[in-house]
Amino acid sequence: MKKKSKFLEEFKAFIMRGNVLDMAVGVIVGGAFTTIVSSLNDDILTPILGIFGGTDFSYLHVKLGSGENAPMLTYGNFITAVINFLITALVIFLLLKIVMSLMSGFGKLKKGEEEEAPTTKTCPFCISEIDVKATRCPHCTSILEDFKMEPESTEGE
Repeated sequence: MKKKSKFLEEFKAFIMRGNVLDMAVGVIVGGAFTTIVSSLNDDILTPILGIFGGTDFSYLHVKLGSGENAPMLTYGNFITAVINFLITALVIFLLLKIVMSLMSGFGKLKKGEEEEAPTTKTCPFCISEIDVKATRCPHCTSILEDFKMEPESTEGE
């Protein structure tokens, strides 16, 4: 009984991992997305392509043999499936491109917000770079408390 409960605990931990749940959601959304793309292809694009090509791809077939029970090679369905795949791949590519550009835009905003305050400033007497908290210049020994000093610019670095 102990082995069985350990197995169940391990299985529960596996199922509850974030990546497994994300994968399950991805499969469900992918299935719904495939239905949408198939409908786009079957109900909109295939009839439009049929206007230019003179036929609807899904009905293209070759009869292999003679008689009523002769097998049918429905290559039109294959063409439709290839078109479905290409449209799905294109839409996913465009969505990922949009999401990645949005994420990189948010990353730039976040990076800008997280910029650290300058850690150095310039001594007004000897023009040396010193710590921003310094009250006396370690190079020229000037007292800096009475002077309001601007932190050194980090532009061009």
